[in-house]
Amino acid sequence: MIEAFKHWIADWVAQLGYVEIFVLMALESSLFPVPSELVMIPAGYLAKGGALDPFLAALAGGSGSVVGATANYLLGRHVGRAFLLRFGKYLLINEAKYHEAEAMFLGNARKATFIGRFIPVVRHLISLPPGVFGMAYIPFALITFAGATIWCGVLVAAGYFFGETAIGVISEYTHELTLAVVVLLAAGGLWFLFRKRA
Repeated sequence: MIEAFKHWIADWVAQLGYVEIFVLMALESSLFPVPSELVMIPAGYLAKGGALDPFLAALAGGSGSVVGATANYLLGRHVGRAFLLRFGKYLLINEAKYHEAEAMFLGNARKATFIGRFIPVVRHLISLPPGVFGMAYIPFALITFAGATIWCGVLVAAGYFFGETAIGVISEYTHELTLAVVVLLAAGGLWFLFRKRA
């Protein structure tokens, strides 16, 4: 299944345009294992050749990221909080620990949401806590757009200035990156939930 997903991504990257960037980055910011490096670095390479505008490519990536992040945000808001309060005890998260984690996140919500956009694996998960803990959507969306667009811009620049060398490294390790994201998604979620348990 991972191989099929990898080939599907490769087909989209092969015909990369603004729409493909938007869709793939929307998936990347949700819970699907699409490495942003696999999308935005080739976009930078195409921009170097004139096929894409580098600024529009970064904006397309940032906009798509907001869509995917919004899906996670809504999942957290409408499912996550109720689920944790009802079933958290089975995960060793009692109501007191939940409220402690909620206070911790809300005290640094904007900073955590912004910084999380730059951390591998965490990028896929960072939109869940704002929804779970009730962060207002507009600040969430603006911070997500800013962080994601900056990150996309960095990757576009890597593809633009380092071209085939950067793409070669990403292509060689695509399977490993995809598998790592699949495995680490659960680990990242558990880390967030349990880091304050001790």
